[in-house]
Amino acid sequence: MAANGPRVRKPGDRSRDAATAPPAGAELARLGRAARKCRACPLWEHATQTVFGQGPADASLMFVGEQAGDREDLDGHPFVGPAGRLLDGALAEVGIERSGIYVTNVIKHFKFELRGKRRLHKRANAAEIDACLRWLRAEIDCVRPRHVVCLGALAARVMLGAAFKLQQNRGRWFEIGDGRWCLATVHPSFVLRSRIGGGYEETYRAFVADLARVRRPPA
Repeated sequence: MAANGPRVRKPGDRSRDAATAPPAGAELARLGRAARKCRACPLWEHATQTVFGQGPADASLMFVGEQAGDREDLDGHPFVGPAGRLLDGALAEVGIERSGIYVTNVIKHFKFELRGKRRLHKRANAAEIDACLRWLRAEIDCVRPRHVVCLGALAARVMLGAAFKLQQNRGRWFEIGDGRWCLATVHPSFVLRSRIGGGYEETYRAFVADLARVRRPPA
């Protein structure tokens, strides 16, 4: 675990009375409805909708991305744009079923700037990140994944601490407490951008190699 530890709250008491605790699926649905009404930061004003996490409520594996993108904002589902399609292909290549993963983002609204008619991704600031973390924490508390995969530097810093260096530590499992482990790799959009800068095949193969390690998580 990173020296300054994860910034994600530990899940609640596992010994609580199951008869009084809402089913995980029902609790996630309630959280999703609440998140749609979130006004904790200004991002909701220009976004089409909140993009909440999606996947099995009892998933043992959770993927955490950075921020909802243009396509996600329009469709209301995480990782359905170009980066999502690349992720799907890489997961299929290493034999991981996306249907068995809970997928979400740190930032639930699309932050953008207009360039003509195009909406270009804009990085969320510290206040916006802090305002949105309550939803990620609640998702983790509810799903209680055994293993978490961070896609991108923002997700990695949230889960593994502000001092975490992604390129130095990508593809490695870190214990983050509560019997939970975390692995970080680049965001699929980073792989897509390498098509412009060059070295796409090498960048993609390194991404796939990181995901292959997800198939061999710590016990």
